[in-house]
Amino acid sequence: MKAALPINEKLRLEALRNYKILDTLPEDSYDDIILLATEICGTPMAAMSLIDNTRQWFKSKKGFTISETSRDVAFCAHAILKTDITVINDAQADERFADNPLVTGEPGIRFYAGAPLVTPRGEALGTLCVIDQVQRELSEKQLKSLHALSRQVMAQLELRRLFRLQEKNQKMLKDYHDELERANALLQKQSVTDDVTGFNNTRYLHRYLDLSLIH
Repeated sequence: MKAALPINEKLRLEALRNYKILDTLPEDSYDDIILLATEICGTPMAAMSLIDNTRQWFKSKKGFTISETSRDVAFCAHAILKTDITVINDAQADERFADNPLVTGEPGIRFYAGAPLVTPRGEALGTLCVIDQVQRELSEKQLKSLHALSRQVMAQLELRRLFRLQEKNQKMLKDYHDELERANALLQKQSVTDDVTGFNNTRYLHRYLDLSLIH
């Protein structure tokens, strides 16, 4: 069953674009969190899933090889509609997922738990999810740990965004400084040059004499 769109879908997609994380290379900081998620929850598969306009893309994953799926079949497309963790103990018994190709085919999902990745403004970009091919349940401690790890993913994304913003501001400051130096140089040249002839004027002569007397 295809998931409904979030009520803030336009803002959510804008927020996702602003992080500039889609289609980037793997990074240890996210891979380490995925590894911890599988260890804590005891599942063979886990992923950092981001829900784009028409697709689900995995920034990090463990236990399977595909890098993206259609959004229409994504469990995480359902999970971003909730503020709490979405748990599917048995996908074959859930009418939303029983005929899902990710259930009936590879990777054969039976169990799913996804904690939404929520920005400071409240947009859910995707999930940190754990997956198994057998029916199971998570303890309250495991669920809390999964939620904590999802917050760490968002902390990494925020650091990435702030670092990019800092780089942008530094470039703008440098460009402004360079432009100011060019303007000052032009102003200095104009102050000692005749507008009509282009030759040095009396101000240039006075400055030259002043420098000569100093030396």
